[in-house]
Amino acid sequence: MDTMVYWAPVRRSTIGFDRFFRVLDDATNSRSHTAYPPYNIEKIREDTYRLTLALAGWTPADITVTAQPGLLVVSGRKPTVDGKRYLHRGIQSDPFEHRFVLADDVEVGEAQMADGLLTIELARVVPEAEALRRIAIADTPSQPQTRRSVST
Repeated sequence: MDTMVYWAPVRRSTIGFDRFFRVLDDATNSRSHTAYPPYNIEKIREDTYRLTLALAGWTPADITVTAQPGLLVVSGRKPTVDGKRYLHRGIQSDPFEHRFVLADDVEVGEAQMADGLLTIELARVVPEAEALRRIAIADTPSQPQTRRSVST
């Protein structure tokens, strides 16, 4: 069942949400999304995440990880087939590309490949201007209120 979503009525009454609607359009119209390679997104701490992709048979030289503001792209391309004749080929080696939309305050950290798993560290970095700040309250001794005398 196909469902078409029209954002036009909502877009007419918003300003500055272009990127938000682009993400929604991509999510609702994504037909080319493949399940390969499988991946996990893990929340490590409140502002730290880990993206893990299962890439058995791939080497770091076959994989490209690129980050730009708001987008992380993981793609892979193996060199041409080496002339082997397979009776069954169940280990995936077709080119792939996964796009992960990131929040504006999420930064991509280091990437590591070990035991067929590509791990990419992500962290949410809140600018100091937007971070919750605790305001210190000065403890000043109270002054006794003096009464003014009114002369008549």
